[in-house]
Amino acid sequence: MNHFTVLTRDLERTVAFYAKFLGLQAGARPPFDFPGAWLYAGGQPILHIVAGGLPMPAEPAGVLDHMAFSGRDLRATLALLQGDGMPYELVRLPGDGTWQLFFHDPNGARVEIDFDRGEPGP
Repeated sequence: MNHFTVLTRDLERTVAFYAKFLGLQAGARPPFDFPGAWLYAGGQPILHIVAGGLPMPAEPAGVLDHMAFSGRDLRATLALLQGDGMPYELVRLPGDGTWQLFFHDPNGARVEIDFDRGEPGP
């Protein structure tokens, strides 16, 4: 995987969301003629955010069902979401036991964070 692109009407809120809940960091971005941001994990720009450069679809989530990331410290992540009043769904992958945490970004895109099955549950 190289990167995902999210379209937004609210660049600041979208950048803040991914920084807070996924720990992504804004970094270098080419000088495009439209606003946006590139967010990095492990030195790689894995999430591109476009604000105003492309037309927003009528259904903002588009055909992307969700984007998944690997995470650590399930309990701390749940506390962060709960502290913000962020609705979420937490399930265990049948057979494997991996914890799967689902919630939505400010634009309606579904985000998944997978946690090792050995992590303590809520």
